[in-house]
Amino acid sequence: MMDEEVVPVDWSLAEIADALADGLAQQARADRSAQTVRGLDSLSELQMHAVMESILQSAGFGVHREQRYPLARGRRRRSEGERCDFVLTPSGRPLAEEEAATTLFAPPQSIEPAEAMWLEVKVVAQFTEEGANVAYASALQHPVRRDVAKLAREEQIRHAALLLVLFTADQRTAVHDLGVWQSRCAEHSLPVQAPYFRLLDIVDRLGNGCCTIALFRIKGW
Repeated sequence: MMDEEVVPVDWSLAEIADALADGLAQQARADRSAQTVRGLDSLSELQMHAVMESILQSAGFGVHREQRYPLARGRRRRSEGERCDFVLTPSGRPLAEEEAATTLFAPPQSIEPAEAMWLEVKVVAQFTEEGANVAYASALQHPVRRDVAKLAREEQIRHAALLLVLFTADQRTAVHDLGVWQSRCAEHSLPVQAPYFRLLDIVDRLGNGCCTIALFRIKGW
């Protein structure tokens, strides 16, 4: 029997950015209506991951968290190897398991890792419940550039992006800081393309009046 032809997935970062922006805006409106004391910017990064997972699933994406990178999938122990925050599949389809390539029992309609969208996510706030975030600038630099490098070196990944969620005093600050960050990436020869921006106004509880979603497509070296 002939192998099924693999149909490339046409990923739209604009669609992903719109889904996240709509979902976070809805959550922010719900928090405002309920007059909650704590808003989105008070959540930890892992709590924000859970919120974004629910949003993306509601938008129709398959969301697979903490997946091992292809370079690590050959290692015997599943606990070994670096992992990616989110791997998305279209229309809620399953992601092919690591063992599927060597068995006849791959889930029907599963998406191979090469055709999925691999997302590293970083959430950074200018102000926290403790006040001005003294680690704000550094959190935007080395850890985020390291995530870009991880995505770029994976030859088996065709679709990859970095998702930055920033909470800042205002939109001007967000646009400026992300522009500086992208320039620093260029200085380090990191393959980061122009971002898809979505800017949302939020209730200023801690000093943050803006939530910015920035999706940067990553091309391999």
